[in-house]
Amino acid sequence: MKEEIRSQEDILNMLDSLLRDPAGFWNEFYSDRGKGVPFFANKPDENLAGYFKEGLLQPGKVLELGSGPGRNAIYLAEKGCAVDAVDLSDESIRWAKERANDQGVEVNFIHSNIFELRIDEGTYDIVYDSGCFHHIAPHRRSNYLDLVMKALKPGGHFAITCFVEGGELGGSDISDWEVYRQRSLHGGLGFTEEKLSAIFDELERIEIRKMKSAGELETVFGVSGLWTALFRKSGLLI
Repeated sequence: MKEEIRSQEDILNMLDSLLRDPAGFWNEFYSDRGKGVPFFANKPDENLAGYFKEGLLQPGKVLELGSGPGRNAIYLAEKGCAVDAVDLSDESIRWAKERANDQGVEVNFIHSNIFELRIDEGTYDIVYDSGCFHHIAPHRRSNYLDLVMKALKPGGHFAITCFVEGGELGGSDISDWEVYRQRSLHGGLGFTEEKLSAIFDELERIEIRKMKSAGELETVFGVSGLWTALFRKSGLLI
């Protein structure tokens, strides 16, 4: 690739190159399934299960961004949703497909960078992200929001979990500019309630709260140090 900048996309690609290669990192991360990573547990996020239990979400067509080993995608399929689950890591996709097959559910797992997805506008009732957004570099944030807005039907819902700024899981509190000075996201960027409200201000805020902790014997995943948030796109659901 020639190191020339002739378009906005060239600028984005140049900034991408300043940071670590995400595909290689996540393939290595998911290659050891036995390491003690809490979210490797095959159970859904407590907030996601709560949205269905409380009637805030209904079964429909779902796009999951950064699906990892498939735990939330599988839960959504079990709830009667048609799920497209996207992840950059082929290792995580392989693991997720094995889990779905073992549990007898159908999920359309897609190995792709989320910014290379080709989707029709207004396709999804729900867009879900558990832990992808805080690994998105600041220069890609507007692309991320454009993707969410394009994917959602009018009246559709967007839900997310992400790092609390300065929380016990990490949640780096460096500025957006400092990311490029240091050429690092420091394991993932942290956010405040105010930052999340501002970033997703094109959507109607339903709730932003801390994730509830859940024990190992519970049927849902929950750890402190994460925000959970639910938003709605304006318009009537079609």
